[in-house]
Amino acid sequence: MRSLPSIIHLDMDAFFAAVEQAAKPSLRGKPVIVGGLGGRGVVSTASYEARKFGVHSAMPMAQARRLCPNAAFLTGRFEAYRAVSELVMGLLRELSPLVQPLSLDEAFVDLEAGPYGPALAQADHGTGERLVLALAEDLRADIHRRTGLTASVGAAGSKLMAKIASEQAKPDGLVLVEPGQERAVLGPMPVRALPGVGPATEQVLRRAGLNTVADLAEAGESELVQLLGKAHGAGVHQMSTGQDDRPVVADQDAKSVSVEDTFEVDLADRDRVLREVDVLAARCVRRLRAAGRSGRTVVLKVRRFDFSTLTRSETLRGPTDEEAVIVETARRLASQVDITGGVRLLGVGVSQLADYTQEDLFAQAVREEAGEPEATEGEAEEDEGPGTGAPAVRHWMPGQDVRHAEFGPGWVQGSGVGRVTVRFETPWSGPGRVRTFAVEDPALEPARPLPLRGDGAADGDGPADGASAAG
Repeated sequence: MRSLPSIIHLDMDAFFAAVEQAAKPSLRGKPVIVGGLGGRGVVSTASYEARKFGVHSAMPMAQARRLCPNAAFLTGRFEAYRAVSELVMGLLRELSPLVQPLSLDEAFVDLEAGPYGPALAQADHGTGERLVLALAEDLRADIHRRTGLTASVGAAGSKLMAKIASEQAKPDGLVLVEPGQERAVLGPMPVRALPGVGPATEQVLRRAGLNTVADLAEAGESELVQLLGKAHGAGVHQMSTGQDDRPVVADQDAKSVSVEDTFEVDLADRDRVLREVDVLAARCVRRLRAAGRSGRTVVLKVRRFDFSTLTRSETLRGPTDEEAVIVETARRLASQVDITGGVRLLGVGVSQLADYTQEDLFAQAVREEAGEPEATEGEAEEDEGPGTGAPAVRHWMPGQDVRHAEFGPGWVQGSGVGRVTVRFETPWSGPGRVRTFAVEDPALEPARPLPLRGDGAADGDGPADGASAAG
């Protein structure tokens, strides 16, 4: 444990939704919900305006629409999110070579390993804390100047406490936990505040009368080991006392992305198992996309009633982050498993990770079978229909970047019955005008995302390339 709070954790505020608001002036200050817009879609990120209505990530999109019907519901633009993430991570690496990204919008930084390390090593306690606070505030200001987005930062003597501090700082804040104050900060928190304590572990602890982190610390390691097992129990107790000596590992390259759930009652119904697999696969895809990765192998993990564990896997033709493909593959693997006697745990993962995806004809087939549009985010199909000689109908997704030959850059507000509605504005303009076109209008084209700031736009002077919103 460090004597100075020289580890910081940065977490961008409502990242996907915030990028959309920064890119679309007409949505600033309004509820924005990003996620899957199909029948089984879930919320990836909700803006703080939408969260006031009870909308949160991982919520079914149908429920979000009921809670906040007037929100802007947008499909994800991961090219735009990755571009902003690369800019933010670049700013972090100016502070230290030891930057450990956890996802597109979240990372740990070890300040002692950077150019300010010698100053921190020589500083007394008060001076060192003031330097850390100044560096963190400058970082937040630089991020806002370069992107228009806000970030929350936690500073502490360990990764555990830095992450706890950044949660307390949200939104758009900075919290420093002084070394030695870990137990005082953690004590009143619910047990779910600790990493690795999910719904199933929380239920076990609650049944034992352990509701706060202070309760865990007082219970002692031996009791937690009895309740949770040797490794998990010892780890939870160590965290409850604020102990964490994990180093910041630069550019840690995960070998897989996975999620799993343990059930209160063993699942014996095949349809229920498949529904749970659908949910887990969708969660896995969200994590995969948040990390900016794709994967080639889908893995299903099943722990049966007798605690025997088996895995099944299927390797695809190329890396993908298509939810439809991963869900379909996971369901196929689950259909091959004998669930006689019941299933107590299910998990879905993706391995053989890559930083890119390949065109996946299977993904198109799955979407067609489900009656979903063929076009993926940022694309519109213009190929001729088979044997007809006529262009196929193009599909436009809400939030998608487009450019019109006459009116310039804009984004899709919605489409249906052969029409598409576009709002023409840029990140540097005011709210733009709305116009409607036929979906096959040849003057309307898919476009690449615009940067949130140009060289002059950072100071409010407009885009660097001279682009402007039409109308």
